Amino acid sequence: MSQIDILLPKMGESVAEATIIKWLKNEGDRVEADEPIVEIATDKVDSEVPAPEAGILLKRLVNDGDVVKVGQPIAQIGSGAGGGSSAPAAATNGAPKATPAAAPAAVTAPVRTSASVATSGGPVARTGPSGKFYSPLVRNIAENEGVSLAELESIAGSGQGGRVTKKDLLDYLPNRGTQGAGGAAPAATPVATSTPAPVASPAAKAEPQAPKVLPGEGDELIEMDRMRKLISDHMVMSKRTSPHVTSFVEADVTNLVRWREKVKKAFEQREGEKITVTPIFIMAIVQAIKEMPMVNVQVDGYTIIKKKDINIGMAAALPSGNLIVPVIKQADQLNLVGLTKKVNDLAARARAGKLQPDEIQGGTYTVTNVGTFGNVLGTPVINQPQVAIMATGAIRKKPAVIETPEGDMIAVRHMMFLSHSYDHRVVDGALGGRFVRRVADILENWSIDQAF
Repeated sequence: MSQIDILLPKMGESVAEATIIKWLKNEGDRVEADEPIVEIATDKVDSEVPAPEAGILLKRLVNDGDVVKVGQPIAQIGSGAGGGSSAPAAATNGAPKATPAAAPAAVTAPVRTSASVATSGGPVARTGPSGKFYSPLVRNIAENEGVSLAELESIAGSGQGGRVTKKDLLDYLPNRGTQGAGGAAPAATPVATSTPAPVASPAAKAEPQAPKVLPGEGDELIEMDRMRKLISDHMVMSKRTSPHVTSFVEADVTNLVRWREKVKKAFEQREGEKITVTPIFIMAIVQAIKEMPMVNVQVDGYTIIKKKDINIGMAAALPSGNLIVPVIKQADQLNLVGLTKKVNDLAARARAGKLQPDEIQGGTYTVTNVGTFGNVLGTPVINQPQVAIMATGAIRKKPAVIETPEGDMIAVRHMMFLSHSYDHRVVDGALGGRFVRRVADILENWSIDQAF
């Protein structure tokens, strides 16, 4: 029986690691080609790893909850011309030989076991008080080595925006007792025993602490699921990172609504897709970004990174109540038909949990349609590392004053609010306000005779 290593597959250019959520097969189980054997998670997307071919699952090299790098072996499958009854026996007999061979590959498992015995580090938050983001791999190593969040915050990261990488943490660990414990050395000197305490105390008090909430009698305690925890950390980090400002504009989209009613049947017959207002909103935002590209930027310290591509994230609500933001890459290269197909496809697969990890990465600007829930307007939180996000409110019939050659008159019009939240570090009120006004102008000037 031949033995095959199953590697964690590449899941997108920006995805380097994943967390093992749950094994679907046990050692000794028969698996068929392309049959899922394990569930994994990267950021907000859950997916499955299939077996490359039929055989027996000989060994699982990683456990539930482990963080695994792309390309790392996660299991071994035995395949070949073995009888159905002898296959489990072969898996059992081959286990002693497979274990030494697997040991060098599964580097993280032995380290995790020995570290957990030597230390008892508590859980490390995904985002520190300074707003620094810590990857699952860095947090996992820190927890196993007993490195506190305060220690992580003190490490000078070499990653983008000062992010602490795996290499930074591993370089820090050997010197932890000397340079890493700079604050502890004076404490070891009898003369200075009482001196460090006042020095360390202000630093500890400076960290913001959430108020302690005690449940009352009859209250129900609900543990956040994994995705809700990620959303929670990401939103808090965004508010700490960016000073948010929101500008509002009310737009008259009567012509747009009439145009959609006019063409929607023909559009569906010709393209096989239902046209909604979302791709039209995205098209207007893309056009405004082309005219004002300094909204399509990111910030690294005091450096502004002007993005070449226009990648639009579209916030989508999931049946679980959580939120996910699939990204339309290079949205400026798509016409209305292309945007419609992309929006419908991503929205459908988001609700079904079929998105790929790379499809929620790389966004440069986000739009969220709060009007879907009947909301008139909203104040959205910026999706870091972007610097702006727009919320589109519900379209409602309202009396409005319109100007005609014969004079002003009141008529029933289709009106909606646009809310534009932006990072005041790099987007001032003039640019943020002009941008949302420009999007409104594009929507208001939509021709009722426009072809699709």
